[in-house]
Amino acid sequence: MAQPSPETRAARRKLRALRLALSPAERSAAEQAITDSLRRMCVFRRGRRVAVYLAMPGEVNLAPVMAIAWRAGCRLFVPRVTSRRRGAMRFVPLDRGARFRANCYGIAEPESSPLDQARPLTLDTILLPVVGFDRRGNRLGMGAGYYDRALRHRRDPARRWRRPRLVGLAFACQQTDDIVPSRWDVPLDAVVTEREVIVAGRPSSRWFRSNA
Repeated sequence: MAQPSPETRAARRKLRALRLALSPAERSAAEQAITDSLRRMCVFRRGRRVAVYLAMPGEVNLAPVMAIAWRAGCRLFVPRVTSRRRGAMRFVPLDRGARFRANCYGIAEPESSPLDQARPLTLDTILLPVVGFDRRGNRLGMGAGYYDRALRHRRDPARRWRRPRLVGLAFACQQTDDIVPSRWDVPLDAVVTEREVIVAGRPSSRWFRSNA
């Protein structure tokens, strides 16, 4: 992947500053609204395999979402970096009471090393952290490209992928019109903010319209 342009780096700094500027009360109310929207979208049903993430400062906290998913009978997975040099990650099981360690970026990962890693195609939904987003489903991430590599099968224009559905979670202040997608970027099916559920215009996104 090419190095990001100065404009992209500046956009990331600006958007990260905006979400960090939210007051604790604003953040709490927004995260509750996002959780309520996910519940209405029927993401969490018994037997569903859902990938979540362990939030870094500024990202939407998914602890309440994980509790809901476990109660509903979902099986949860989280990313684990397997090679920083290759920019590779895998999705590994997240169990109640798991012990964690920090990876090379300071992000928490389950401490154990289970053999039953999940291929992305076996997941029903992936909830992704977002630095910035637009209404077309383009996502601005942290810039390392881990999700884009892990989900590269979704870039095949000849296929209509139904799984996994990709849902970005963000605060409304992170919306921008300045995202110019690269050829390796994997677009989102939907973005959930505290104000609305934004559904992108792709065949795999119809599920959200019928369940929101």
